[in-house]
Amino acid sequence: MAIALVVLAAVVYNAILAVINAHVRDLSLTSVAATELLIMFAAVLIILKKGIYEEDLAPLFYLLITLFLTVYVSVINHLLIIDYFRNVLVIFCFVTLGTWTNDRTVKFIFMTASILVFAFLVMEIFLLDQYADFFYPAKYFENTRGIAQFEIGNSKLFRNALGFEGRFSFGIIDHRSSSLFLEQVSLANFSGVMMIYLVSLWGRFSPRERAFCILTIVLILVTNDTRTMMIFSVISFIGYFLFPHVPRILGFLVMPAFLAMGFAVYALKPDATGDNIPGRVVTTMKNFADVDLLTLLGFSAERASSFADSGYIYVVVIGTIFSFLFLWLFVTLYPACDHPDERRFAHSLSVFIFMNMMIGGTAIFSIKIAGLLWLLAGHLKFSRRGRIAADARLEPVSVR
Repeated sequence: MAIALVVLAAVVYNAILAVINAHVRDLSLTSVAATELLIMFAAVLIILKKGIYEEDLAPLFYLLITLFLTVYVSVINHLLIIDYFRNVLVIFCFVTLGTWTNDRTVKFIFMTASILVFAFLVMEIFLLDQYADFFYPAKYFENTRGIAQFEIGNSKLFRNALGFEGRFSFGIIDHRSSSLFLEQVSLANFSGVMMIYLVSLWGRFSPRERAFCILTIVLILVTNDTRTMMIFSVISFIGYFLFPHVPRILGFLVMPAFLAMGFAVYALKPDATGDNIPGRVVTTMKNFADVDLLTLLGFSAERASSFADSGYIYVVVIGTIFSFLFLWLFVTLYPACDHPDERRFAHSLSVFIFMNMMIGGTAIFSIKIAGLLWLLAGHLKFSRRGRIAADARLEPVSVR
């Protein structure tokens, strides 16, 4: 139950803070950071209480390598730069928690999160004024992120969720839905994580559970106007049948394939701009021109925030080329890949992350989304094998 509470807290904490900010007292970025730190501290305590075992060495090694690179980058830039370490700490904590969860716990976490997201999404669609008054997202992001409220129309919604003329839309609502996440990107990525969950564990659902998950995903897609997750939904459907036949070795080609497609788009439409897929892809490709040898070695890490919408560049700039290589290796190698369910997850994970990094940036590292995603990775890693058997259990690995 402790694991479930930590994971669900990671999903809903922004919404809870927004209600406090709207109706109790003004909050700041410090409040958000302290809450996330508390969630991470609770996760670490659970892990330490259970102990570090042989199964945990791969994510632990990834975390320690990232810590070393974080110290190195901070020293050469004369500035404490810990954002990327925080991102990998999220991966380590939740993937390790996932290895201790059984099917029942994972289903409880995902279904509870889905029910909450669905309920507040319905409220946002049909009772928008009440939704806006309850959360007041614009005020929350202004107080905690410094993002000014939209000056036109006095909307209480987050300004980035309001969309703009020419934006892809189904026209069902007059803004991009946000539900429990209060901003549109996390809701879109939540639908992607739900697709991965559904595709990977399809056989473990009842017909009613399948119908509810599909309904939630579809409702997000048609109200959030997310082009990337629309594409990913098609890939997920095809992948359900295709991925079980794809060996792990081909998973290494997912990231290079997206980069190759990106360069092809750039070659065909070098002047593409704007908030559309060609514009986003070309922006990422153009940013590669700013990456010189010193940048690859971490000497420009203070510029990382300017690449928040170009995931590949962001990881290289903030953590050196080695952070990028280790991310590629961990995403590709860590997930189990023996059973059809595991291969569906492993290849879906690679596509989800490396496609997002082409047209977005740091959103995939958000604890709201990454917590669920990596919990599932850890769970599937050992769900068919179990942790070390009780009669053959090793002593916890010394971390002194």
